[in-house]
Amino acid sequence: MDILSKSKPRRPRALITGLRGFTGEYLANELRARGYDIFGTAYGNEALGLGVYYVDLCDPFALQEVVNQVQPDIVAHLAAISFVGHGNVEDIYRINVVGTRNLLDALTKLSTPPTAVLIASSANIYGNSSAGVIAETELPLPANDYAISKLAVEHVARLWMDRLPIFITRPFNYTGVGQAENFLLPKIVAHFKRKANRIELGNLDVARDFSDVRNVAKAYAELLLKVPAGETFNVCTGKAYTLREVISMAENIAGYKIEVQVNPAFVRANEVRVLVGNAMKLEACIGTLPSISLQQTLEWMLNDVDVSAVSLDQVKSTQQQLVEAAA
Repeated sequence: MDILSKSKPRRPRALITGLRGFTGEYLANELRARGYDIFGTAYGNEALGLGVYYVDLCDPFALQEVVNQVQPDIVAHLAAISFVGHGNVEDIYRINVVGTRNLLDALTKLSTPPTAVLIASSANIYGNSSAGVIAETELPLPANDYAISKLAVEHVARLWMDRLPIFITRPFNYTGVGQAENFLLPKIVAHFKRKANRIELGNLDVARDFSDVRNVAKAYAELLLKVPAGETFNVCTGKAYTLREVISMAENIAGYKIEVQVNPAFVRANEVRVLVGNAMKLEACIGTLPSISLQQTLEWMLNDVDVSAVSLDQVKSTQQQLVEAAA
């Protein structure tokens, strides 16, 4: 009997760029639950681990080597500079646009290309749209360098759509345990967890559509299985909250009032005032996501004590899966 016939079939492999980022770990959990071995890229000071490759997406040769080693069945491209206020404009374009191009070019050179490629864009591309609830057909009006870079990423992705089964997601704001404090809601939550008496914020009247990161990860995982090649999807809830409302929710959960001071330095001249999405296309493709209200998300974040054990479990899970795959 052929020795290969005795070996276990290889489990499907998922490559997640930005695996050690905020969204990456949640998506990894969703894909593990669906039978995938997880591989990913990390950069900067992000923690490494088994199946995680330290690579600069702007180094095409190193990136090609990683892709060749992993031989992914599906790919989720999450790695990017995702903070609108990031100070280095050159990095925003270099990492977001050139990094995406390098990844797609590397994937096309595989003897067996992946069956699904998710490119994470952003709802920021819509800018200050005059539409009340924004659908995917809305004309992009990017109002900052980050949004322009993400719109460019979408156009870059379309250059490869005849060679790869690519689809694009446009997530609106989302949050959860593990998001960095330079993002707005984690900053607010951190102040309440410290029992701070005062917080400095920017414009309190901007309104955002906030999803829970766990639902975003579920949406990404389901789309990767559905493979809606060539399509673009909003990932959102369809409901917007102002910062005043967010503060009020956090006060109710924490049980005390906080003094809010508006710091002009935090008010952006190119601020998008209202951003709320239409999720009908997404729901038509993958069904309705679990109902997680912003109140529930904030309660989860405010009541979280230590996520280090969760991260350790995730690393152990990856190690065990790779041992099984090699057996």
